[in-house]
Amino acid sequence: MKTALQQLIEWADKMMADHPLKVLSFAEAIDKAAELLEVEKEQIEKAFNEGTFANDEKVKAEQYYNETYVHDTHRTHPSSPRPQDG
Repeated sequence: MKTALQQLIEWADKMMADHPLKVLSFAEAIDKAAELLEVEKEQIEKAFNEGTFANDEKVKAEQYYNETYVHDTHRTHPSSPRPQDG
């Protein structure tokens, strides 16, 4: 599973790879981000509903995020180079 922001970055990467001479407009990026708002809402609701009221909530929340959304191939910024295969 990917966060809404990870999906937006993946979409932009694919658009640039498929159309290397095209420059994405802010309008296109905003439209895609708006489309992903519903995905974000569902992800937040799911995380809240799966949450627990434990003493160490931060650790549990971070663990949930890492297990659900962190992928070795994600980039921190669209202009960052992709990780190289070792």
